[in-house]
Amino acid sequence: MQPLCIYLLAWKVFIMKETINNMKHLSLVFSLLLLLLSQQILANIKGVEGNKKPNIIFFIADDMTRNMFNCLEEGKGKNLTPNIDFLAEHGTIMMQQQVSATVCTPSRFNVLTGKYASRAENPSFLKQSRKNNNQRVVEWNTHILPGEQNLVNALQSSGYYTGAVGKNHVFEVEKYKKIPLSADASDIKVMKQQLLNYKNTIEAYHQCGFDYADGIFYENPDFNGPMDLAVHNLDWSTEAALKFLDDTNEKPFFLYFATTIPHGPQKAYRAWNADRTITPIGVLDEAPSCLPHKSTIPTRLKEAGVKVIDPKANLLWMDDALGALIQKLKDIGEFENTIIYFFNDHGQYAKGTIYQGSVNNPSIIWKKDGFGVGNNCETLVSNVDFMPTILEQAGVNPKKYEYDGHSFAKVLEGKKEVSRKSHYFEIGYSRGVRMGDYKYIAVRYPQWVKDIDDEERQVILDDYNKILAGRGKSPNNLDPKAGFGHVQIVPGGGDAEYPATQRYKHYSDANQLYNLKDDPQEQNNLFDDPEYSEMAEKMQAELQKHISNIPGGFGELKKK
Repeated sequence: MQPLCIYLLAWKVFIMKETINNMKHLSLVFSLLLLLLSQQILANIKGVEGNKKPNIIFFIADDMTRNMFNCLEEGKGKNLTPNIDFLAEHGTIMMQQQVSATVCTPSRFNVLTGKYASRAENPSFLKQSRKNNNQRVVEWNTHILPGEQNLVNALQSSGYYTGAVGKNHVFEVEKYKKIPLSADASDIKVMKQQLLNYKNTIEAYHQCGFDYADGIFYENPDFNGPMDLAVHNLDWSTEAALKFLDDTNEKPFFLYFATTIPHGPQKAYRAWNADRTITPIGVLDEAPSCLPHKSTIPTRLKEAGVKVIDPKANLLWMDDALGALIQKLKDIGEFENTIIYFFNDHGQYAKGTIYQGSVNNPSIIWKKDGFGVGNNCETLVSNVDFMPTILEQAGVNPKKYEYDGHSFAKVLEGKKEVSRKSHYFEIGYSRGVRMGDYKYIAVRYPQWVKDIDDEERQVILDDYNKILAGRGKSPNNLDPKAGFGHVQIVPGGGDAEYPATQRYKHYSDANQLYNLKDDPQEQNNLFDDPEYSEMAEKMQAELQKHISNIPGGFGELKKK
């Protein structure tokens, strides 16, 4: 406002030099001052608008594999994903993005709280911990409670309009009543409960900081209610997202778009080629028309020379949703002021473990004109880092909040590195730490697990395989003496982690040490090698430092 001060000073001088009786001159000068003042106010408003906080879209995919990314060597040229490709080409690929906990719920907890999932305080999680002698077992059980600090309510309190669509699986819905797949969707009582579940889910989102929530799946389709409604409907969620973007009222906005794909079910009739009037809250009168018609998906794949198979079709469907968001941003004039994050919840090769095949999971971040660090960034970052990074980008002081992450906003701008001595990982009954080229993994089961006899093992396995059969799946394992999983106490491991039990030959070892530079596939356990005894001791001590500051015990490494 410095020019205004000059005008006021001039006015004072004028008053001193002219007689008050000359009302004509007084009126003229007063009008001039009003004009100058209004121009200055308009200039200030434009200045504020010119420095408007960036909008942020956090787009999270579910269970993508590395060969689904054209920007990675494993998938180069194998997919039709023009919109993901655009973000990767013009943004920054975080090649060393790490995931602290590697199934969908805790990974989302990491993203949205900036904290390790062992810090969850929801009642069911704490109850399970008590059963395990206070050892916190991180799996599909770490939920964000209403009122708890998280990324969304931090942005909301800073003036952002906040919205969410798609898969939940992380926010606690206290009154949710599980409805089995076998339930009849034509039963009025079943649908009444289904609608009540949805209402309670939306209310939970509001209580956790979202101004807007719609197009929500409580979980994956197979766990969301009756089989008749257990299909993916990305069109429905995308339509809700576009409505949110239409309703922002010129405020900066944050949109959390969580897809349910490419996670199963992947079959066409329950995914990309399903009836798009079917939703978790019943059948719509008319299918949404916000995305290209499903009949175009095979045609476009063929024209691009990509195989017409369900995984590829689902991937193109998801890319269409991303494309619809980008086009809407352009339509409302917000594309150039939006930062877009594309994150896959965890690596799929070793899901449910803390091997590199699951914790190493590249992400993509885009903004207009790119970031100073360039197209590829090799800095090790974690998904607990997203919250402080986004807060800093939004002009919110990250120091106002508590989290385990470190902002990498300045890393993106090419100005500095994240100062972190080591990376911490946790899932189920395992914990791990990476420091430089070395990775240490510890697996510890509580006494009740060690006491399970052969007869009980058989019962556990039979019961689990019945659950798989109910979901239309064949057993993974029939041997009751097979080792338990890192996440689930099932011989041979649960369905999600079973592939890793076959891919890592030291899966059942209590202590594992790997040199990632020489052994990136983690096949050579060095823990008991005398040559590496000093490194083994150092890495175990580093893990103990991490778990000493995190709730819960962990075998002899942390008595509590």
